Amino acid sequence: MKKIRAAVVGYGNIGRYAIEALEAAPDFEIAGVVRRNGAQDKPAELAQYEVVKDISELRDVDVAILATPTRSCEEYAKQILPLGINTVDSFDIHTGIVDYRRTLMELCKKTGTVSVIAAGWDPGSDSIVRMLLQTLAPKGLSYTNFGPGMSMGHSVCVRSKAGVRNALSMTIPLGEGIHRRMVYVELEDGASLDEVTAAIKADPYFANDETHVFQVESVDDVRDMGHGVHLVRKGVSGKTQNQRFEFNMSINNPALTAQVLVNVARASMRQQPGCYTMVELPVIDMLPGDREEHIRHLV
Repeated sequence: MKKIRAAVVGYGNIGRYAIEALEAAPDFEIAGVVRRNGAQDKPAELAQYEVVKDISELRDVDVAILATPTRSCEEYAKQILPLGINTVDSFDIHTGIVDYRRTLMELCKKTGTVSVIAAGWDPGSDSIVRMLLQTLAPKGLSYTNFGPGMSMGHSVCVRSKAGVRNALSMTIPLGEGIHRRMVYVELEDGASLDEVTAAIKADPYFANDETHVFQVESVDDVRDMGHGVHLVRKGVSGKTQNQRFEFNMSINNPALTAQVLVNVARASMRQQPGCYTMVELPVIDMLPGDREEHIRHLV
Protein backbone atom coordinates (compact mmCIF):
# COMPACT_ATOMS: atom_id res chain seq x y z
CA MET A 1 0.00 0.00 0.00
CA LYS A 2 1.38 3.37 -1.04
CA LYS A 3 1.50 5.62 1.98
CA ILE A 4 0.13 9.17 1.99
CA ARG A 5 2.94 11.71 2.16
CA ALA A 6 2.00 14.55 4.49
CA ALA A 7 3.82 17.79 5.24
CA VAL A 8 3.21 19.69 8.47
CA VAL A 9 3.17 23.46 8.00
CA GLY A 10 3.91 25.17 11.30
CA TYR A 11 5.48 23.66 14.39
CA GLY A 12 3.66 25.07 17.39
CA ASN A 13 1.45 23.04 19.72
CA ILE A 14 -0.71 21.54 16.97
CA GLY A 15 2.26 20.91 14.68
CA ARG A 16 4.05 18.90 17.35
CA TYR A 17 1.03 16.74 18.03
CA ALA A 18 0.39 16.36 14.29
CA ILE A 19 3.84 14.79 13.94
CA GLU A 20 2.96 12.32 16.71
CA ALA A 21 -0.39 11.47 15.11
CA LEU A 22 1.25 10.92 11.72
CA GLU A 23 3.92 8.72 13.28
CA ALA A 24 1.17 6.58 14.82
CA ALA A 25 -0.87 6.32 11.59
CA PRO A 26 -0.19 3.15 9.55
CA ASP A 27 -0.98 4.75 6.18
CA PHE A 28 1.06 7.98 6.39
CA GLU A 29 4.65 9.00 6.05
CA ILE A 30 6.02 12.43 6.91
CA ALA A 31 7.28 14.31 3.86
CA GLY A 32 8.73 17.10 6.01
CA VAL A 33 8.02 20.07 8.19
CA VAL A 34 7.71 23.69 7.08
CA ARG A 35 8.90 26.26 9.63
CA ARG A 36 9.42 29.99 9.40
CA ASN A 37 13.15 29.54 10.18
CA GLY A 38 13.54 26.33 8.21
CA ALA A 39 16.25 24.05 9.58
CA GLN A 40 17.73 26.82 11.72
CA ASP A 41 17.57 25.74 15.38
CA LYS A 42 16.06 22.45 14.26
CA PRO A 43 14.44 20.67 17.23
CA ALA A 44 16.07 17.36 18.16
CA GLU A 45 12.77 15.49 17.75
CA LEU A 46 12.73 16.46 14.06
CA ALA A 47 16.23 15.15 13.37
CA GLN A 48 14.95 12.38 11.08
CA TYR A 49 12.74 14.71 9.04
CA GLU A 50 13.43 17.29 6.37
CA VAL A 51 12.72 20.78 7.71
CA VAL A 52 12.36 23.63 5.20
CA LYS A 53 11.13 27.19 4.86
CA ASP A 54 8.83 26.55 1.89
CA ILE A 55 6.77 23.49 1.03
CA SER A 56 8.02 23.63 -2.57
CA GLU A 57 11.37 22.40 -1.22
CA LEU A 58 9.81 19.05 -0.27
CA ARG A 59 9.23 16.22 -2.72
CA ASP A 60 6.07 14.27 -3.55
CA VAL A 61 3.78 15.88 -0.98
CA ASP A 62 0.18 14.63 -1.17
CA VAL A 63 -1.37 16.75 1.57
CA ALA A 64 -0.33 19.68 3.75
CA ILE A 65 -1.53 19.87 7.35
CA LEU A 66 -1.79 23.59 8.12
CA ALA A 67 -0.90 23.79 11.80
CA THR A 68 -1.01 27.58 11.61
CA PRO A 69 -3.07 30.33 13.24
CA THR A 70 -6.60 30.59 11.88
CA ARG A 71 -6.10 34.00 10.30
CA SER A 72 -3.21 32.70 8.18
CA CYS A 73 -4.92 29.52 6.93
CA GLU A 74 -6.35 31.08 3.78
CA GLU A 75 -3.01 32.62 2.82
CA TYR A 76 -1.20 29.28 3.12
CA ALA A 77 -3.96 27.35 1.34
CA LYS A 78 -3.86 29.75 -1.60
CA GLN A 79 -0.10 29.23 -1.89
CA ILE A 80 -0.15 25.45 -1.58
CA LEU A 81 -3.23 24.29 -3.54
CA PRO A 82 -1.87 25.56 -6.91
CA LEU A 83 1.11 23.23 -6.34
CA GLY A 84 -1.29 20.29 -6.66
CA ILE A 85 -1.14 19.55 -2.92
CA ASN A 86 -4.28 19.05 -0.82
CA THR A 87 -4.63 21.13 2.34
CA VAL A 88 -6.39 20.63 5.67
CA ASP A 89 -6.75 23.20 8.45
CA SER A 90 -8.46 23.94 11.76
CA PHE A 91 -9.84 27.37 10.87
CA ASP A 92 -12.08 28.17 13.84
CA ILE A 93 -13.96 31.41 13.20
CA HIS A 94 -17.44 29.93 12.86
CA THR A 95 -18.95 32.98 11.16
CA GLY A 96 -16.27 32.96 8.45
CA ILE A 97 -16.50 29.33 7.38
CA VAL A 98 -19.04 29.71 4.56
CA ASP A 99 -17.13 32.55 2.87
CA TYR A 100 -13.80 30.74 3.30
CA ARG A 101 -15.27 27.58 1.78
CA ARG A 102 -16.60 29.50 -1.24
CA THR A 103 -13.21 31.10 -1.81
CA LEU A 104 -11.28 27.83 -1.73
CA MET A 105 -13.95 25.88 -3.65
CA GLU A 106 -13.19 27.80 -6.83
CA LEU A 107 -9.44 27.37 -6.38
CA CYS A 108 -9.73 23.65 -5.67
CA LYS A 109 -11.87 23.03 -8.74
CA LYS A 110 -9.36 24.98 -10.84
CA THR A 111 -6.31 23.13 -9.49
CA GLY A 112 -7.87 19.67 -9.17
CA THR A 113 -7.17 19.57 -5.44
CA VAL A 114 -9.05 19.04 -2.18
CA SER A 115 -9.13 21.29 0.86
CA VAL A 116 -10.81 20.37 4.13
CA ILE A 117 -11.35 23.44 6.31
CA ALA A 118 -12.53 24.06 9.89
CA ALA A 119 -11.36 20.56 10.83
CA GLY A 120 -10.64 20.67 14.53
CA TRP A 121 -12.92 19.45 17.28
CA ASP A 122 -15.11 22.58 17.25
CA PRO A 123 -15.76 23.42 14.50
CA GLY A 124 -15.07 19.91 13.27
CA SER A 125 -15.92 16.69 15.07
CA ASP A 126 -18.43 18.50 17.32
CA SER A 127 -20.09 19.80 14.17
CA ILE A 128 -20.74 16.21 13.08
CA VAL A 129 -22.28 15.41 16.47
CA ARG A 130 -24.44 18.55 16.40
CA MET A 131 -25.73 17.72 12.94
CA LEU A 132 -26.42 14.09 13.87
CA LEU A 133 -28.39 15.15 16.97
CA GLN A 134 -30.42 17.57 14.87
CA THR A 135 -31.39 14.73 12.53
CA LEU A 136 -32.58 12.74 15.55
CA ALA A 137 -34.72 15.62 16.83
CA PRO A 138 -35.33 17.93 13.86
CA LYS A 139 -37.22 20.46 15.97
CA GLY A 140 -35.69 21.71 19.20
CA LEU A 141 -32.71 23.51 20.69
CA SER A 142 -29.02 22.60 20.84
CA TYR A 143 -26.49 23.97 23.33
CA THR A 144 -22.72 23.68 23.03
CA ASN A 145 -20.93 24.28 26.31
CA PHE A 146 -17.14 24.50 26.08
CA GLY A 147 -14.60 23.97 28.83
CA PRO A 148 -13.50 24.72 31.29
CA GLY A 149 -10.27 24.82 29.37
CA MET A 150 -7.72 26.59 27.20
CA SER A 151 -8.85 27.94 23.85
CA MET A 152 -5.93 27.83 21.41
CA GLY A 153 -7.54 30.14 18.86
CA HIS A 154 -8.43 32.75 21.45
CA SER A 155 -4.98 32.52 23.05
CA VAL A 156 -3.26 33.02 19.68
CA CYS A 157 -5.54 36.00 19.04
CA VAL A 158 -4.53 37.66 22.32
CA ARG A 159 -0.83 37.04 21.69
CA SER A 160 -1.17 38.98 18.43
CA LYS A 161 -2.19 42.17 20.26
CA ALA A 162 0.32 44.99 20.67
CA GLY A 163 1.93 44.96 24.09
CA VAL A 164 1.29 41.26 24.81
CA ARG A 165 4.31 39.03 25.37
CA ASN A 166 2.35 35.85 26.13
CA ALA A 167 -1.27 34.97 26.80
CA LEU A 168 -3.71 32.30 27.86
CA SER A 169 -7.45 32.43 27.19
CA MET A 170 -9.63 30.12 29.28
CA THR A 171 -13.21 29.31 28.36
CA ILE A 172 -15.64 28.86 31.25
CA PRO A 173 -19.11 27.42 30.49
CA LEU A 174 -22.04 29.25 32.07
CA GLY A 175 -24.70 26.92 30.61
CA GLU A 176 -27.05 26.94 27.64
CA GLY A 177 -24.20 27.79 25.26
CA ILE A 178 -23.12 30.95 27.11
CA HIS A 179 -19.45 31.36 28.03
CA ARG A 180 -17.10 33.55 30.00
CA ARG A 181 -13.59 34.23 28.66
CA MET A 182 -10.87 34.52 31.32
CA VAL A 183 -7.76 35.98 29.70
CA TYR A 184 -4.33 36.02 31.38
CA VAL A 185 -1.60 38.16 29.82
CA GLU A 186 2.09 38.83 30.24
CA LEU A 187 2.66 42.38 29.08
CA GLU A 188 5.64 43.94 27.35
CA ASP A 189 7.46 46.65 29.28
CA GLY A 190 5.47 49.87 29.15
CA ALA A 191 2.29 48.25 27.81
CA SER A 192 -1.05 49.41 29.22
CA LEU A 193 -3.39 46.74 30.59
CA ASP A 194 -6.38 48.99 29.84
CA GLU A 195 -5.36 49.39 26.19
CA VAL A 196 -4.66 45.68 25.78
CA THR A 197 -8.00 44.84 27.40
CA ALA A 198 -9.86 47.18 25.03
CA ALA A 199 -8.16 45.63 22.00
CA ILE A 200 -9.01 42.10 23.15
CA LYS A 201 -12.68 42.85 23.85
CA ALA A 202 -13.09 44.56 20.45
CA ASP A 203 -11.80 41.52 18.54
CA PRO A 204 -14.48 39.26 16.95
CA TYR A 205 -13.07 36.31 18.90
CA PHE A 206 -14.23 37.98 22.15
CA ALA A 207 -16.82 40.60 21.17
CA ASN A 208 -19.84 38.38 21.85
CA ASP A 209 -18.77 36.89 25.18
CA GLU A 210 -18.27 38.16 28.71
CA THR A 211 -14.50 38.71 28.86
CA HIS A 212 -12.18 39.43 31.79
CA VAL A 213 -8.47 40.25 31.34
CA PHE A 214 -5.85 39.80 34.07
CA GLN A 215 -2.14 40.56 34.10
CA VAL A 216 0.12 37.76 35.38
CA GLU A 217 3.86 37.43 35.82
CA SER A 218 4.02 34.07 34.04
CA VAL A 219 1.44 32.55 31.71
CA ASP A 220 3.27 29.21 31.91
CA ASP A 221 2.44 29.05 35.62
CA VAL A 222 -1.30 28.98 34.86
CA ARG A 223 -1.36 27.12 31.51
CA ASP A 224 -3.30 23.86 31.18
CA MET A 225 -4.03 22.42 27.73
CA GLY A 226 -7.05 20.46 28.92
CA HIS A 227 -10.44 21.33 27.49
CA GLY A 228 -13.83 19.77 26.97
CA VAL A 229 -17.34 20.07 25.63
CA HIS A 230 -20.87 19.20 26.73
CA LEU A 231 -23.36 19.13 23.84
CA VAL A 232 -27.06 18.97 24.63
CA ARG A 233 -30.08 18.76 22.32
CA LYS A 234 -33.66 18.66 23.52
CA GLY A 235 -36.34 18.42 20.88
CA VAL A 236 -38.93 16.51 18.90
CA SER A 237 -38.63 13.23 16.98
CA GLY A 238 -41.54 13.10 14.57
CA LYS A 239 -44.31 14.39 16.83
CA THR A 240 -42.87 13.00 20.08
CA GLN A 241 -41.74 15.68 22.52
CA ASN A 242 -38.98 15.75 25.14
CA GLN A 243 -36.27 13.76 23.35
CA ARG A 244 -32.93 14.56 24.99
CA PHE A 245 -29.40 13.79 23.85
CA GLU A 246 -26.04 14.59 25.44
CA PHE A 247 -22.42 14.25 24.35
CA ASN A 248 -19.44 14.86 26.64
CA MET A 249 -15.69 14.78 26.29
CA SER A 250 -12.61 15.94 28.20
CA ILE A 251 -9.53 16.28 26.04
CA ASN A 252 -6.04 17.64 25.48
CA ASN A 253 -6.89 20.45 23.08
CA PRO A 254 -3.96 20.44 20.59
CA ALA A 255 -3.63 16.64 20.63
CA LEU A 256 -7.24 16.11 19.56
CA THR A 257 -7.05 18.90 16.97
CA ALA A 258 -3.97 17.28 15.47
CA GLN A 259 -5.63 13.85 15.36
CA VAL A 260 -8.64 15.31 13.56
CA LEU A 261 -6.35 17.01 11.03
CA VAL A 262 -4.64 13.71 10.26
CA ASN A 263 -8.03 12.01 9.90
CA VAL A 264 -9.27 14.56 7.36
CA ALA A 265 -5.92 14.55 5.57
CA ARG A 266 -6.60 10.88 4.91
CA ALA A 267 -10.18 11.63 3.84
CA SER A 268 -8.98 14.36 1.48
CA MET A 269 -7.31 11.72 -0.66
CA ARG A 270 -10.68 10.02 -1.20
CA GLN A 271 -12.73 13.05 -2.35
CA GLN A 272 -13.36 14.73 -5.68
CA PRO A 273 -11.73 18.15 -6.16
CA GLY A 274 -13.38 20.80 -4.02
CA CYS A 275 -13.45 22.42 -0.61
CA TYR A 276 -15.17 20.55 2.21
CA THR A 277 -16.07 20.88 5.87
CA MET A 278 -16.12 17.81 8.08
CA VAL A 279 -19.89 17.40 7.97
CA GLU A 280 -19.60 16.85 4.20
CA LEU A 281 -17.14 13.97 4.50
CA PRO A 282 -18.13 10.33 4.98
CA VAL A 283 -16.91 9.46 8.47
CA ILE A 284 -15.65 6.12 7.18
CA ASP A 285 -13.19 7.97 4.92
CA MET A 286 -11.42 9.31 8.03
CA LEU A 287 -10.37 5.81 9.09
CA PRO A 288 -7.46 3.85 7.62
CA GLY A 289 -7.97 0.48 6.03
CA ASP A 290 -10.70 -1.38 4.21
CA ARG A 291 -14.27 -0.05 4.16
CA GLU A 292 -15.86 -3.48 4.44
CA GLU A 293 -13.80 -4.27 7.54
CA HIS A 294 -15.05 -1.11 9.22
CA ILE A 295 -18.62 -1.91 8.21
CA ARG A 296 -18.24 -5.42 9.58
CA HIS A 297 -16.95 -4.29 12.97
CA LEU A 298 -18.41 -0.81 13.53
CA VAL A 299 -21.86 -0.84 11.93
